[in-house]
Amino acid sequence: MTTPDIAARRALVACAALMVGALTLTACGGDADAGNDGKGGDSPKTSTAKIAISAKDGSTGASINATGVKVSDGKLTEVKMTVAGSGQAVPGAISADGRTWKPEQRLERGTKYEINVTAKDPEGRTAAANSIFTTVSSANSFIGTYTPDNGATVGVGMPVSFTFDKSITDKKAVQSHITVNTSSGQQVAGHWFGDRRLDFRPQEYWKAGSKVTMNIDLDGVQGARGVYGVQKKTVSFTVGRSQVSTVDVNTQTMTVVRDGQTLKSVPISAGSPEHTTYNGQMVISEKFTQTRMNGSTVGFGGEYDIPDVPHAMRLTTSGTFIHGNYWYNKGNPPFGRTGTSHGCVGLADVQGAQGDTSAKWFYDNSLIGDVVIVKNSPDTTVAPDNGLNGWNMPWSTWTAGSAV
Repeated sequence: MTTPDIAARRALVACAALMVGALTLTACGGDADAGNDGKGGDSPKTSTAKIAISAKDGSTGASINATGVKVSDGKLTEVKMTVAGSGQAVPGAISADGRTWKPEQRLERGTKYEINVTAKDPEGRTAAANSIFTTVSSANSFIGTYTPDNGATVGVGMPVSFTFDKSITDKKAVQSHITVNTSSGQQVAGHWFGDRRLDFRPQEYWKAGSKVTMNIDLDGVQGARGVYGVQKKTVSFTVGRSQVSTVDVNTQTMTVVRDGQTLKSVPISAGSPEHTTYNGQMVISEKFTQTRMNGSTVGFGGEYDIPDVPHAMRLTTSGTFIHGNYWYNKGNPPFGRTGTSHGCVGLADVQGAQGDTSAKWFYDNSLIGDVVIVKNSPDTTVAPDNGLNGWNMPWSTWTAGSAV
């Protein structure tokens, strides 16, 4: 005979079994797609848009040129870039196809930036990415100041010249990432003057009317241990007409020849016997309608200090100019008879850089990059690196100074 407690326990077990069976039937009889409609237990599908920020989060030494954003399988909807800490916005633009973004201007060196990006895939689902990074510091990077400038028109003697702000020990790496080509087809070679200056020129003067293009691809190039380039750009300039002027110290005259035709011969006053003028091929590197010339800056003490030298054109770094002279001693023989300067080439002029004078004519008819040749002076030939005067170096010596 069954006791009442045993009967109660059997009844509970039977009920539990019936409930499990009911639950099992309910699960098997439900909608098979319930887990894929976004209302079941599975997570919704994620965006297929893939965002790539070139400067990785937490990186240092990031490029100041190449920082940007790309997206695949989607389009960018918003890119916000700021200077970290200050919140200063960095202007930029999303491309017309919505695939890329880049800053409007080159970033600053040694600066921390924050960038936040959102994009949508073709089904409208959103993806996001961000990065906080620091660009390469001034201490760990180098820049080359170059001449001529982009878009310039120069004379046939104008070399391409780079001056780097840090010493370069891997000259081959740096030079191989600068290419100089000319529409004339002339071979162009580089030459290192020390470890901070690199010049390029052809064997002969540039062909008149040619176009020269230099590609600077130094971004990320290691120039010395722990020091990297940051520049990436293309620069082009045009070679104008050919003008070569020859100063003959024996006759104290200068003959100006343009495109093979003599334009004019003008009287000059070269250096005195005590302060002679360099011989050689010199290139006009700067032009000033008026400038101050102080002898103490070039080793002449207080011998002269003229605040308004007219029509001055630099020929050497050490201070040789061809310029107008209004202070010429009237007791001296006229221009064209004897040399009286401290090494410059003087032309007759008037104070104020006005008037119809030989100096003004020559200034108005000269370009940066024109050649002035001095001959028959008792002085030595100008050093190739004293100004832009590499033409005084034989081609074999020039090419021997190339690192590539």
